[in-house]
Amino acid sequence: MSDKVYHVLFLCTGNSARSIMAEAILNHLGQGRFRAYSAGSHPAGQVNPYALELLERQRLPVQGLRSKSWDEFTQPGAPLLDFVFTVCDNAAGEVCPLWPGQPVSAHWGIPDPAAVEGSAEEKRRAFAEAFLLLNRRISLFLSLPLDKLDALSLQRELARIGHTGPGQEAAA
Repeated sequence: MSDKVYHVLFLCTGNSARSIMAEAILNHLGQGRFRAYSAGSHPAGQVNPYALELLERQRLPVQGLRSKSWDEFTQPGAPLLDFVFTVCDNAAGEVCPLWPGQPVSAHWGIPDPAAVEGSAEEKRRAFAEAFLLLNRRISLFLSLPLDKLDALSLQRELARIGHTGPGQEAAA
């Protein structure tokens, strides 16, 4: 097994909910093999309180989580990224910056829980559904033999994971 630490960036337009939750999930489940970050093309400037509440309920660390611009990851001294995942449809359609090192990228679209209108309970349910989907996809990603897959196979597996729903294996 390799000692390499993989650097992963999760992107969403506002960087307040889905990408933040993905960052927290991967940093927890990756057990030091992965270092996750999140950013947005138009950051909201604050993390959605429902996202923070859910992460705390799941006993995931929330310190250091903040809404930030993807520009931070194009600057000198930024981590060299191995993977970039878009988790919202808006960011997937935008022209992303050129990331140094040509990371492998995939689109893992998740419905926006922050867009849900209704009661606090309905909003919490939407955040829980997004969390479950992110958790499932990240778990599948972590199960990949990254050091054994060629670039084309890896790209294909990441695309399959992006079509996976909660409790499902990656679509064939």
